[in-house]
Amino acid sequence: MPTTLYRILFASFLGMASCTQELPQVLVTIADARIHKAKFIDTGEPGDSAGDILTFDQPLLNEKAEPIGNNSGTCIRTRMGHSFQCQWTLTLKNGSIQVAGRELDQGASEIAIVGGTGQYAGISGQMESVNNGDGTFTQTLHYWIR
Repeated sequence: MPTTLYRILFASFLGMASCTQELPQVLVTIADARIHKAKFIDTGEPGDSAGDILTFDQPLLNEKAEPIGNNSGTCIRTRMGHSFQCQWTLTLKNGSIQVAGRELDQGASEIAIVGGTGQYAGISGQMESVNNGDGTFTQTLHYWIR
């Protein structure tokens, strides 16, 4: 019996050890929409209305405002004066990161990281996107690569 109990305890320990997660990695980027502003496509009723589309293709900067890639995607207006449903790609020299979710008109938005390529293949986590009010967006990614 002691051997059986030992095996059960050892298996339980291994199970607990495999459930622990390491801390996420963090990447901070700045989407620069000052020069390459998003293009607004007005569909349906004139002005802000459901179904309006934003498209964008902008420089992606690091925290020192140095170019590190490209920020490109689309958003569809789902709630007037409140939010868009968006999907976009952060393209970096060592791969790309795809994100999707609700981008709020004001405040911080929590966006899902849905995939990646290159160095970012197997990525998961979330990105906080904040409109800085100056034509830039700070995007803080908290992620794991499995």
